[in-house]
Amino acid sequence: MLSHEQIWTAIDRLAERHGFSASGLARRAGLDATSFNRSKRIGPDGRKRWPSTESVSKVLAATGASLDEFLRLIEARDGPPRTMIPLIGMTQAGAGRLFTDEGMPTGGPGWEEIEFPDLADDRAFALEVQGDSMAPLYRDGDVLIVSPTAGVRKGDRVVVRLVAGEVLAKELKRKTARTIELASLNPEHEDRVVNVSDIAWIGRVMWVRQ
Repeated sequence: MLSHEQIWTAIDRLAERHGFSASGLARRAGLDATSFNRSKRIGPDGRKRWPSTESVSKVLAATGASLDEFLRLIEARDGPPRTMIPLIGMTQAGAGRLFTDEGMPTGGPGWEEIEFPDLADDRAFALEVQGDSMAPLYRDGDVLIVSPTAGVRKGDRVVVRLVAGEVLAKELKRKTARTIELASLNPEHEDRVVNVSDIAWIGRVMWVRQ
């Protein structure tokens, strides 16, 4: 049986997993920013207020999370489960032999591992930022958790590997059938327009560990 606390805790965990506060997640989902505030979870008469199925649906759509992932967060009792995620440096990621054609890590030499909360995505991997090309948003040593299978949309931060081997971490500004426009995270670097045919793979940044 689902409890009121389990449902709200799952929403809080989903927000944290995707780098949002509860109010930030509500805004991302197109809801009123106060929709998920703790003060709204109990009515003035003391009755428990439950999130609507429409709100949950909008939250899943906004984060790209699956219903199965949300159910796992409901069932987790001692915090989200943890797993080992493949890790490599951003510079090394340009080497094609380290990834499949679908952008999945091949494992083996060159890859390390880090422990991280389970994203319910067994294809996620981690990239360690090297240098200051993505400052001030991402700094040297930050770790980006990337999913090559999550859907991407305008405003998402993404990692793109080009067929030529260059790896870009930027914000998706616009996507057409032939090109994608990428906004630079560092104001000193120019935005890029890349032909879809020049892209080896693109993955969405799901989390940042700083």
